[in-house]
Amino acid sequence: MACAACNAGSSLGLGKSVSSNRTFVKSNLNRFRSSSLSFSFNQFCKESISSPHFALFSSNLRSRPPNLLRFHGFKSFSSTSNDSAETSEERVAVLVIGGGGREHALCYALKKSPSCDAVFCAPGNAGIAQSGDATCITDLDITDSAAVASFCRKWAVGLVVVGPEAPLVAGLVNDLSKAGIPTFGPSSEAAALEGSKDFMKKLCDKYRIPTAKYQSFSNPDEAKAYVKEQGAPIVVKADGLAAGKGVVVAMTLDEALSAIDSMLVQGSFGSAGSRVIIEEFLDGEEASFFALVDGETALPLESAQDHKRVGDGDTGPNTGGMGAYSPAPVLTGDLQSVVMETIIRPTVKGMAAEGCKFVGVLYAGLMIEKKTGLPKLIEYNVRFGDPECQVLMMRLESDLAQALLAACRGQLGQVSLTWSPESAMVVVMASNGYPGSYQKGTLIKNLEEAETVAPMVKIFHAGTGLDADGNFIATGGRVLGITARGKDIQEARDRAYDAAEAVDWPEGFFRRDIGWRALTLKQLV
Repeated sequence: MACAACNAGSSLGLGKSVSSNRTFVKSNLNRFRSSSLSFSFNQFCKESISSPHFALFSSNLRSRPPNLLRFHGFKSFSSTSNDSAETSEERVAVLVIGGGGREHALCYALKKSPSCDAVFCAPGNAGIAQSGDATCITDLDITDSAAVASFCRKWAVGLVVVGPEAPLVAGLVNDLSKAGIPTFGPSSEAAALEGSKDFMKKLCDKYRIPTAKYQSFSNPDEAKAYVKEQGAPIVVKADGLAAGKGVVVAMTLDEALSAIDSMLVQGSFGSAGSRVIIEEFLDGEEASFFALVDGETALPLESAQDHKRVGDGDTGPNTGGMGAYSPAPVLTGDLQSVVMETIIRPTVKGMAAEGCKFVGVLYAGLMIEKKTGLPKLIEYNVRFGDPECQVLMMRLESDLAQALLAACRGQLGQVSLTWSPESAMVVVMASNGYPGSYQKGTLIKNLEEAETVAPMVKIFHAGTGLDADGNFIATGGRVLGITARGKDIQEARDRAYDAAEAVDWPEGFFRRDIGWRALTLKQLV
């Protein structure tokens, strides 16, 4: 099962540091962030923007030498507010690929990074642009590696952060790395950890990583025979990428057989469902575990836990995620050590041994089994989770840009991260009908007021646009991530729900019990 190639971004050269004029850049960035920014790629390339503030900014950004983003020696960091320490850090402009809530959260954290000169997001969305957290490049074709590379060269982008899984599997990181552009994310070969559940399961078998017992099938009759032999409950998964919807937790045989027909016979997920993974049902509590990886070293992030079912009480069909919180009490310090030793590190070593070093963020979906109290790997994602990324970025206090650059350069061993001791929670507001069919274009009002109903509230936009009058409208299923931080999970929850209640969107809904497991555990303790 050896990979076709290893990550092309693991051999970036390092050169001498070139500092930029921080005061000049920061003052002009602050000016041009004061209004919403969303430009087309053609506008950028033709320099047809008339704002004098933007002209000053672009002139300064483009005047930096191309080797600005190389430096001599990496220095560990842990603060975002100590300007006196920034003289030892390189300056960097960052391009975030994607346009959802996860990407908005990444832009938000990068904008706070002391070493970050500018944040671009392609394509971004209306909410990201209006918030001032990034300059959105609306028509940069992120499936065209040459166009992305051209933009990066023109605007002296020194770090690309790929948010969604599709560009990773398609090989965007491979192409940008070959072009000499530091890019955070795995190669297309390493992205198979998420792109093919069959690949991930075989890796687990080979390197003894604990996971659910399984079999894979492309023949529906054989799949059905196996399900009948095993009985229900049982889990049916599409092998490929299915936008978070390719998993059916079948509580009855009829549900399992129907899922097999849907994927293998009716082709409901296209080629992603041409093979299915059927695995044992694990009884326990789910949790999410994240680690930055530089090919050899894994640096764990804070714990988080999401709610995938659409309805209160964890009922109804699976979704991309209806809310999340951090930290996750179920992942104790001891359990996190077990996850690192039995799941994350063996995966990193196994991928390297297969000739396919993993560089990026490993997102392990775990089940803490009720009968053993130990973690098993349910699935891997090869990017930040959504909505878990939102709560992690609310708690991160370190310079995100420098951490991701260190991962690109194989230098995570020199990095330590600082986190807020407070808790964070995100409540997802979705269009009525999600995860099924839903209406687009519905009006959303009162967002600015909602962000001010309590301290430490931030609304991340996942699926918003603007109508002809400049009003926010819903353009997707999951639309808003109402996120808040507080001294504990209860305060974060209260603030998030107060803000969610303040949003005026009759055509939207949200779960009202996000964090119930953490609160129950807290009460028990």
